Order: sequence, then structure tokens, then C-alpha cells
Amino acid sequence: MKVAIVGCGGMGNVHALSYMNMPDVTLVGVCDVDFELAQELSMKTGAAAYHSFEEMLNETDLDVVSVTLPSYLHKEYTLKAAQAGKHVICEKPLALNLEDAAAMIQCCEQNGVRLFVGHVVRFFPEYIQMKQAIDEGKLGRVGVVHAKRIGSHPGDVKPWFKDADKSGGVIADLMIHDIDFLRWAIGDVKSVYGLNHRVNEMDYALVTLIFENGAVANLEAFWGYHGPFQTAVEIAGSKGLIRSDSQKSSSLQICKAPSSSEERRFAEVPQSPGFSNPYELELAHFIQCIREGSEPIVSANDAYKALEITMAALESVQTGKSVYLQPSTQLGEETA
Repeated sequence: MKVAIVGCGGMGNVHALSYMNMPDVTLVGVCDVDFELAQELSMKTGAAAYHSFEEMLNETDLDVVSVTLPSYLHKEYTLKAAQAGKHVICEKPLALNLEDAAAMIQCCEQNGVRLFVGHVVRFFPEYIQMKQAIDEGKLGRVGVVHAKRIGSHPGDVKPWFKDADKSGGVIADLMIHDIDFLRWAIGDVKSVYGLNHRVNEMDYALVTLIFENGAVANLEAFWGYHGPFQTAVEIAGSKGLIRSDSQKSSSLQICKAPSSSEERRFAEVPQSPGFSNPYELELAHFIQCIREGSEPIVSANDAYKALEITMAALESVQTGKSVYLQPSTQLGEETA
């Protein structure tokens, strides 16, 4: 399977190095308008570097394109890849509005190519174990969930993150991980209420989801934290509860903010305490789905539904009111 990457920033590097570890995959091209980034990634991988996506399409024999660009560019390059007959693996969020997301899904369907979206939390072992505990009935009926995901502001490294029109802010870029996971683990969402405070170097959000089955989840996301990236989830049910905390430690830790002179090339990428790299597991799974024609653990429609909940949260932030979602349907039915 021949793969190329468009977007050679942090996630582009993650995808590239993951593909390099797959014996049945060849990375044939890397592309970025910042040609220096493409050249750097080319030096690491041996793949040809390109400044132009069209040039890479024309000069490279490839099967799959990884779209690891800033969120506001996902639609444009997904459509270009699909129209060229290439399968697409797109980083989350799928898009920054539902109309663009629907257009991306439909374009891939019309051109007979697969579309996969990188909701990688579904491949983190601790999150898989939490879903299994729910599915096996170990927690009984799920009642209340608390989830948080916090880290430094990626806009300090890549300024486009601070432009809500380009990144969607902390809800669309960071909290969407927990939104997708909880919809996967618990079920469809009935209503959403959100609060979001953005000021200078801080973007903080608190969102409450009420699920169709009556469960309630409180989700917290924060950009601007001076400590290490961290996540935590607590799921309480009628028979018990389960917790996961990436920072769980019996020792005292003091974390200082990076000095202003410290240079970071890329934004933080969440890691897992497991032995297997979740990004490699995710990408290998997507490649396998292309080879076998099988359905992925996370579908393009799942990504659309996560974005739908995200858009409801942003609408609630603007209106100050709860937003009620329509009963779950497949994308084709919604847009028919």
C-alpha cells in the first residue's frame, strides 16, 4: 500500500513515522507549503518531498493520502484526493461545520474511495478497557461521567489554533476526542449545554451532555495549562465505577511552564501508557480496512456525529441555552 502525506507538522510526523513501522506500507511522498518541513520529514523517512499537492499527485503512484493539515484545510484536500481516486485518512475534526463534513463524505462515496477520520482515542487501551467494562455490564446502568482533557495552548506553537475560524477552538479540536469516545461507549446524545471562555492564552470549556439513555456527562477541556498534557475519566454506574487518570501518581510533582525562550516545533500529541502506539494501531487498522473492504472501528459517520455534538456545544455557548439533537439517523437519511 503506497501512502503520501499532505501536512508535515506534528501529526504529519506522527503519521509518517507510524507508516515507516508498517512492513506492508510504503511512504512515497510528503508535502507541505512550508517546503522546509517537507524536506525535514523527507530526510527522516526517505519519501520524496513536494511543495505542491497537485505535483505530488501527478508524480507519485499512491493509493492513500493522509490529510494532516490544519482543520480548516481538511475539506479542500480531502476533496482533491478523492477526486483523484485516492483513499483518505483525515485527522480529526473531520471539518469545522456539518455542511463541509457532509460534502467530504459524499465526495468520497461518489468517487468510490474510503474516508477514515483519526479519532485515535478509540485506540488507546485504557479507553478500550472502559468501553469493554460498560459493554460487559460491569458498571450496571451508567449514570454520571466526568472527563477532562487539558494541556498547553497549541496556538503558542502554531498560531492558527488561536483563530476559532481555523481550529474551532478547544471544543472542536480537543474536547471532540471525549465527545466521540463517550458517544461510542454510552450511546447517542439528546441534549448539549456548553460554556466557553477564551482570553489571550487561555481557552477553557465545560460541556454537559445528556444521553438518550439518561446518563449525564460533564466534559472539561482547557488550553493554557502550564503542566503536562493530561486526561482523566470517571464513569459511574449502578454497580460500580471506573477511573482513568493519566497523571495518577503517589508522589508530588511540580511542573513549571516553559520559558519564553524555549522553542517548540510542534504542538503536544497525547500519548498512552500502553506498550502499543495508538496512532500506529489506528493507521494500521485503516490500511487493513482498505485492503479487506471491512468497516472501521470509527466510521466517517461517527466523525460526523461527533462534529454534530460539537456544533451543538458551540451553538449553546453562543445562545446560553441547551441544544436538543434530533434522534440518531445515518448521514444519508439526515441529508436526504
